[in-house]
Amino acid sequence: MPEVPDLAARVTALEARLAALEERCAPGPARAPDSRWEEPFWALSRLEDESPQGALLYAGHVHLPTGEHWGWKERQGGPEMLAASWDEAAPVLAALGHPLRLAILRAVLHGQRTTTQLQAAPELATGGKLYHHLRELQAAGWLLMQGRGEYTVPAERVIPLLIAVRATGRVTGTES
Repeated sequence: MPEVPDLAARVTALEARLAALEERCAPGPARAPDSRWEEPFWALSRLEDESPQGALLYAGHVHLPTGEHWGWKERQGGPEMLAASWDEAAPVLAALGHPLRLAILRAVLHGQRTTTQLQAAPELATGGKLYHHLRELQAAGWLLMQGRGEYTVPAERVIPLLIAVRATGRVTGTES
């Protein structure tokens, strides 16, 4: 049997490396959970800390059935919001005040974007009224016409639209 030089030294080095690996793999002290997600009102708590006079925050992101992904975040000071004129908000909100218009916006978000596709949807088949509602939604900025007869909800309006609809407190169940 050939003599192995420094066998004892090599075994000692291997034992040290094994001990170091075992120490690295050993369970350490329990990590504290990320308190942001444990606190159900983490956004509110942060707003109260950063804006004691009041602030509004809305944010979200969504993957649309079309494959598009949109995210949005906006923050507004509470006192500024209360002092601002709300006159220009009325027609924008009024444009959402018809069930057919909400159905049109929902259909567009689901990928029915051409006039032909919208007219083919039974819940939207209202003859000439479809064009009236499309114009109202365009005038309020909720829809843009891109190209010939193809509509889209502007990217900067997707999350605010979903939040506005959700803010009604009347969104129930799921539909496809």
